[in-house]
Amino acid sequence: QVQLVESGGGLVQPGGSLRLSCAASRSIFNRYTMAWYRQAPGKQRELVASITSLTSGGITVYADSAKARFTISRDNAKNTVYLQMNNLKPEDTAVYYCNPTAPMFEQPWGQGTQVTVSS
Repeated sequence: QVQLVESGGGLVQPGGSLRLSCAASRSIFNRYTMAWYRQAPGKQRELVASITSLTSGGITVYADSAKARFTISRDNAKNTVYLQMNNLKPEDTAVYYCNPTAPMFEQPWGQGTQVTVSS
């Protein structure tokens, strides 16, 4: 079974920054469009940002809430997808997960990484 491990979350003050990492246990994930999702308490999981494979141009798409503040990227050599989050707001507080966007490649959702934005 392929494993996706999210890390990099934490407690940060409003206006602060964090960089999340999603490490895949197999390089096959370098072929997939990958995404970061988040789920806040009492809310549904939502897509935050996605990135196509680098061979497809590494095209990125962002939710309106993430535009101009978040940057998704990937490093094939490390089988890792990143989410750089700047100017964080309290409403960004959530558990963040990564997974391929295509349902046929979706992996079991892990524990994610908690991001808490609070003063």
